Amino acid sequence: MKLYNTSNHRLFFIFLLCFSLSISYAQLETSKDFKKTVISRDFISEGVATADLNKDGAIDIIAGYYWFEAPTWQRHEMAPSRTFNPREEYCESFLNHAMDVNLDGWDDVIIIDYPGKPAFWFENPQNKSGVWQKHIIANGMGIANESPGFIDIDGDGRLDILCGDVDKNQIVWLQAPLSAGETEWKRFPLSAENVPATKKFSHGIGYGDINDDGIEDVVVAEGWFEGTTDLESGNWKFHATEISEPCSHMQVLDVNGDGLNDVVSASAHKLGVWWHEKQGDEFVTHLMSTTTAQTHSSIMVDLNGDGTEDFLTGKRYLAHNGNDAGDADAPLLFWIEFTPNIKPYFKEHFIDSDSGAGLNIAIEDMNHDQKPDIIIANKNGVFLLENNL
Repeated sequence: MKLYNTSNHRLFFIFLLCFSLSISYAQLETSKDFKKTVISRDFISEGVATADLNKDGAIDIIAGYYWFEAPTWQRHEMAPSRTFNPREEYCESFLNHAMDVNLDGWDDVIIIDYPGKPAFWFENPQNKSGVWQKHIIANGMGIANESPGFIDIDGDGRLDILCGDVDKNQIVWLQAPLSAGETEWKRFPLSAENVPATKKFSHGIGYGDINDDGIEDVVVAEGWFEGTTDLESGNWKFHATEISEPCSHMQVLDVNGDGLNDVVSASAHKLGVWWHEKQGDEFVTHLMSTTTAQTHSSIMVDLNGDGTEDFLTGKRYLAHNGNDAGDADAPLLFWIEFTPNIKPYFKEHFIDSDSGAGLNIAIEDMNHDQKPDIIIANKNGVFLLENNL
């Protein structure tokens, strides 16, 4: 990974600026552009999702084995669970998603468990009482890489799961069922076996057109897999080139407006948010932010309604139970606006200093005002931040 050349004086200035920003952010509670609601202060999940689970017309919030019924946020349990001690434990819910898996007209809940454990989904009982039926995804395959993505790989309008396969150390995608009544997801390989970014605790994966040939590729911290139109081949060519330090979800976009796609990443357990400029066969890394460490999730969303997607991330509070440097610092949440053709091509905006982010972030227009709102779950609790931009 090539670093952007700059003088020591400039680096010191950037350090002082970011340090002062972090202090000022910590002194603020929530930006005037967002309204925060604390759904729960319990540590129950690092993943979060939204759906109208009871079909009453209001969007509910899902965090692990629990769902919170709008608009009062009454807590319901899908299956026996408990709260966890954020300084001593990890939970069994790392990433969440909601969709109608079996196409019965009711949204179900998907949970990606601790790295290396099988993912599963809870079948919506359609307002009947009792424990929700649990289905293992893809024959019990353990998911590798701590940043799997919910992405529509095959373009059928249903989100699939892009991840690594723990057993074969292979990049794969798991296809959501396509027929009513089906419960099992199908596994399709993209890469060969024993490739990078597929270990149990690997960090960083994304999906986008890296070589600008009109076909989506898979990008990881260690390089990228060149996509083809065959989504089941298991032979996508790997291009080894260091792109990023271990990171969270990797986003593919043209940052500087030169017509070529770049990569944006955020450090999963250290400090830094970067954009990686593609120059020939290599990537040149530019620092965007050192506001907070442990930025273990990110998502692209047009927060300010200007027609261009922004980069949203935040601190995973007590990521390693408080054992890393800065692990217990203020759980900040912020977004980066991109300004192609106007240097330095980005501008950072503060959202909140007491929420942070978990392992995935949910976006939903919760109050029906045509603006995307933010939903968070992590060791700091469960939060809704309504967008007033």
